[in-house]
Amino acid sequence: MTTATRQEVLGLYRRIFRLARKWQAASGQMEDTIKEKQYILNEARTLFQKNKNLTDARLIQQCIEECTARIEIGLHYQIPYPRPIHLPPMGLTPLRGRGLRNQEKLRKLSKPVYLQSHDEVS
Repeated sequence: MTTATRQEVLGLYRRIFRLARKWQAASGQMEDTIKEKQYILNEARTLFQKNKNLTDARLIQQCIEECTARIEIGLHYQIPYPRPIHLPPMGLTPLRGRGLRNQEKLRKLSKPVYLQSHDEVS
């Protein structure tokens, strides 16, 4: 990891913790605010710990993009949880045939950047 990349990752980590400190739940309820703050901190710690040994620059950049997207979506929609995608089970049309493997591959390719690591952790 280059020095610039390391600084960018550490900056994102600090940004997440600052965001969690100032977070207010959309409902305005104190228990919801505490629960959402805890979720933000736990999710950040888990994902950063999981990815701390990455060395491939492309994978590191993907993680940075996912982190940035999740921060922006959380701020915009005022929810800390990733927004789910709703695809019917066989809703993606494969190029040829209707094999289940093709559907799984298309589903994986259609997953938004902010959900790339969600299923792996949750």
